[in-house]
Amino acid sequence: MFNQLYVGSILAEYTNLEEVSWDRLWTATQQTLYMTVISVILVFILGLILGLLLYETRHHQTIWSVALYKIVSVFVNIFRSIPFIILIVLLIPFTKAIVQSMTGPSAALPALILSAAPFYARLVETGLREVDKGVIEAAEAMGASKLELIFKVYIPESLPSIIAGITVTAISLVGYTAMAGVIGAGGLGNLAYLEGFQRNRASVTLVATAVILIIVFVIQFIGDRWVSYIDKR
Repeated sequence: MFNQLYVGSILAEYTNLEEVSWDRLWTATQQTLYMTVISVILVFILGLILGLLLYETRHHQTIWSVALYKIVSVFVNIFRSIPFIILIVLLIPFTKAIVQSMTGPSAALPALILSAAPFYARLVETGLREVDKGVIEAAEAMGASKLELIFKVYIPESLPSIIAGITVTAISLVGYTAMAGVIGAGGLGNLAYLEGFQRNRASVTLVATAVILIIVFVIQFIGDRWVSYIDKR
């Protein structure tokens, strides 16, 4: 009997939707989508550039190629290894100088980009390594320039891996936005923590979590369909 009452009280806490402010939920969702979309676009561009640099300079033996590879590799390894919550704190002076604020969705963007771009760069590099060497050699034999190789061979041939990689990265970024929200970036993480956890409103936390899950499922669905459409193998 006691267990039934206890379970019933827990369920009542999580299903009390009257505690949820739908206007605040919508605002928080917009903030999360803003942080995710902007950071995904910039991470895609920066990660693709870094991935191409890593791939192109990996086996070249000239002094400039070796130096560039080591610099990019160290940058990628360092920022990929720092936990996101620590990176936000480390970047506070940099963020304040750029955004003129330490709170809000825009203030989270530098940390989101610098944490995810190195991770995505490694995924791009891995995808480029899977490109058929025969296709590359054939393009080189026909006199293709370096830019032609990049835009007509490397990227098209590795596009399924590139899209799959940005899908995984985008999902990670949704989780990062939730962590950023806890320390003042806004979004669904901020709503779940401040309005839900700190005010003991379990239903608010549950609804915010559900919206985050929906965003993740939509990203995964779009990414999977995109890869299926592009991959002709």
